[in-house]
Amino acid sequence: MGNTTLKQLRYFEALARTGHFGRAAEVSAISQPALSMQIKELEAGLGSALFDRGARAVRLTSFGEEFAARAREILRLVDELEDAARIGRDQMAGRLRLGVIPTVAPYLLPRVIGEVTRAYPALELQLRETITPKLLQDLGEGRLDCAIVALPVSEPSLVEVPLFSEEFVLVRPLADAGKPVPSAETLREMRLLLLEEGHCFRDQALSFCNRQSVQPRELMDGSSLTTLVQMVGAGIGVTLIPEMAVAVETRLAPVSVAAFAAPRPSRQIGMVWRRTSPLARQLVQIAEVVRRCGGG
Repeated sequence: MGNTTLKQLRYFEALARTGHFGRAAEVSAISQPALSMQIKELEAGLGSALFDRGARAVRLTSFGEEFAARAREILRLVDELEDAARIGRDQMAGRLRLGVIPTVAPYLLPRVIGEVTRAYPALELQLRETITPKLLQDLGEGRLDCAIVALPVSEPSLVEVPLFSEEFVLVRPLADAGKPVPSAETLREMRLLLLEEGHCFRDQALSFCNRQSVQPRELMDGSSLTTLVQMVGAGIGVTLIPEMAVAVETRLAPVSVAAFAAPRPSRQIGMVWRRTSPLARQLVQIAEVVRRCGGG
């Protein structure tokens, strides 16, 4: 076996994650031929193929799958060592990789970025917006330092820090503004527009309505709250959105917003990070900034 380098492991991880040489080269900030050469050298040194190369994509071989798990663990440990060294030099400087769920990111991040930049000017925020399962995977594999999500996530390997709670409101066509606010039971019979599968906010809305699922004909799956609110404005149905999204999402849509009767549906937003993270003390300080930005 040849001398495998950390650089090769990072290129390998990028290719394994994206499944595409061009995208892997882009996220690695090198040319595609250079990345391809590094992967070939890695495979030659190992004496075994890591990828099955197709016309449009690449897939890990069985050996590649095993190698990927070990490579990610090595890279995670190396990143934690670098974080520990950085803490020794300056407690709030360098890179901080923060993940945020889509139903929080557009409404909270502008305030968080401003506050963090003012409080810790030497800190470089790197942001990723995606659904909770992907954020948790990235945390576990060391690609993120922390994430803002809806709690609980119930992962034993993660620390959960509650930050603030917010209620959900009903968004319905403007013509319905004067009508009584439906109860959870009544809402079950209405055409409810929800985010697509994978969004925790979808599950929270269904839980409020006491519905495990909905029939495809009864809803439209949307990829964003913006789409759902615009569809409500077009008269297609009703939806639920978190309070923090109201000002942004209803600004240009012909809709009305109503609060539910108590007990109102709500969620708790928090920050999570790995229990083994050397940045834990610093992440507590960042969590406090997020808490202030969320109004908690």
